[in-house]
Amino acid sequence: MKPLPITCLLILAASLSITSPQRAADPTPAATGIRAVIDDTQPGWRALTAEDFTKVNSADDTWSWKDGVLHCTGKPVSVMRTVKPLTNFELVVEWMHEKPAGNSGVFLWGTPESIEKLTAAGKPGLPQGIEVQILDHGYTELQAKAGRPTDWFGTNGDVFPVGVKMTPFPPVSPNGQRSFPRKHLCKGHGEWNQYYIRAVNGEVRLWVNGEEVSGGTACDPKTGYLCLESEGSPIQFRKLRIRELP
Repeated sequence: MKPLPITCLLILAASLSITSPQRAADPTPAATGIRAVIDDTQPGWRALTAEDFTKVNSADDTWSWKDGVLHCTGKPVSVMRTVKPLTNFELVVEWMHEKPAGNSGVFLWGTPESIEKLTAAGKPGLPQGIEVQILDHGYTELQAKAGRPTDWFGTNGDVFPVGVKMTPFPPVSPNGQRSFPRKHLCKGHGEWNQYYIRAVNGEVRLWVNGEEVSGGTACDPKTGYLCLESEGSPIQFRKLRIRELP
């Protein structure tokens, strides 16, 4: 199988050589220890702005843009979506939880049917699709204090299906549904993190702060809306950039 074309420049910190993301057929993420700078200034990249998104089931004041930063109150539990559906694309987003135990996420290939139901109902809820989780480390302590299990989720970039299909890359959660990150690279609340997400031909790969950590393949469906999630805690997003691919 021929490798996918180079869609971003991955500059290896150790050798400064240039390579491309792994082939779609590779069963697991790239070897740990390879760090990269995602060059999203190459042709085809563009910023995502307020004009690219539309309301689903959030309140009028849930989302607001200020000086290029997208602020989310976290209330109600809801999403906003891109104006148009997407199939193959690369996404770069920086995010920062404002409080400990914050919860949020990016939904890929959100199904039109589930989003239509949320819009019509106008009530709290989340769509079906592939979730790339954005969860603060304090959530683990919060659940432990409440006497709840903490082995079923991670706080460094879980990728998992919600009401759809996906075969997760290992390591996986105890129920086999989530792709757990191979390395723990997320910074805590009050600090900025970078996600680079590559969603191509039904495969999702996630880089956290420059290193590939998790993902999955055989996603069904493999087209739909890109959604940003409000889930109970204030969060900020910035430098949202996308490149659509063939």
